[in-house]
Amino acid sequence: MIIKNGLIFGEDASFTIGDLFIENGTIVADRSQVTDLTEIDASGLYVLPGLIDVHSHGACGCDFSDADAEGLRTILKYERAHGITSYCPTSMTLPKEQLLAIFATAKEAESAKDPQLAHIVGINMEGPFLDPAKKGAHVEEYILAPDADFFRECNENSGNMIKLVTLAPNMKGAMEFIQELHEETNISLGHTSADYDTAKAALQAGANHVTHLYNAMQPLHHRKPGLIGAAAEDLDCMAELISDGIHIHESVVRATFQLFPERVVLISDSMRATGMENGTYELGGQQVTVVGRLATLADGTIAGSATNLYDCMCTAISFGISLEDALIAATANPAKSIGIYDTVGSLTPGKRADVLLVDKDLNLVQVITG
Repeated sequence: MIIKNGLIFGEDASFTIGDLFIENGTIVADRSQVTDLTEIDASGLYVLPGLIDVHSHGACGCDFSDADAEGLRTILKYERAHGITSYCPTSMTLPKEQLLAIFATAKEAESAKDPQLAHIVGINMEGPFLDPAKKGAHVEEYILAPDADFFRECNENSGNMIKLVTLAPNMKGAMEFIQELHEETNISLGHTSADYDTAKAALQAGANHVTHLYNAMQPLHHRKPGLIGAAAEDLDCMAELISDGIHIHESVVRATFQLFPERVVLISDSMRATGMENGTYELGGQQVTVVGRLATLADGTIAGSATNLYDCMCTAISFGISLEDALIAATANPAKSIGIYDTVGSLTPGKRADVLLVDKDLNLVQVITG
């Protein structure tokens, strides 16, 4: 396949008019390597990498935590249709046996190899190793102390697909967990009341990621910078950001791209209400009321989002983030954050041909997956 005359987004975050060559689902360097000479005219269109959502719970009435492989495939079909071609289904804090069953469904769903589905590129284990004081929408009774053996049991059930695990570094045993597991998975700090010194120590021990920056953690204070301040100083730390227009004020979205240059990872944190009408839904065993993009528990706590990553990226752009920076934050950065940038995240020869054709108003025209 040859995508001709498009405005191609390069690995250097620049746009160049040219042709993109695809052979057997992989991007190749030139026309001589292509046997399928089908041409797509992309004149006047952006040619972009498929987006990568490393933190999403569900969509279309389904949730990863339902432990239902068919429901997960419904989510993956929705994601691909909306430009998210790589996806990390994300768990909630639930009983041990339930979590073990949940993680097993990812392996089953990915085995389908349906070209209409987003690829599962890993699993995000958000909980149960959280701080009850910052539990957010997670159920406190299921929160556990950090447990390396249980993590490994979950990972084995998933086929070793867990790429991210959220940890509250102020909980007993957290530092030992980081030291033992940081070479086996990416450890994300979140759902925590940790102070600056504790967060800095956790990052130095091997944590390298922050779960939905600003949400479920201490605020950035000029005398108590907390996790936000510690993460901003650590140039190896990636920071998730929910840019749905609800979780984070637009001024803070702009400031975050300056505070974390080249390290922002846009996420959706979407729940089952995404793609559905307003109403009452379930998340992690609790009822959530959804009105527009706002999803809240009965006590008013914001509970995930009802927005997909493509819309979050467009919202960031509407807030004044450049198209180039927003694209990097939704493609290359998430790929780098979970160690899959050698496979996806840019339109580079040798990588999977996950490609979006988009008009100048950022309307999706076509989604191609390798």
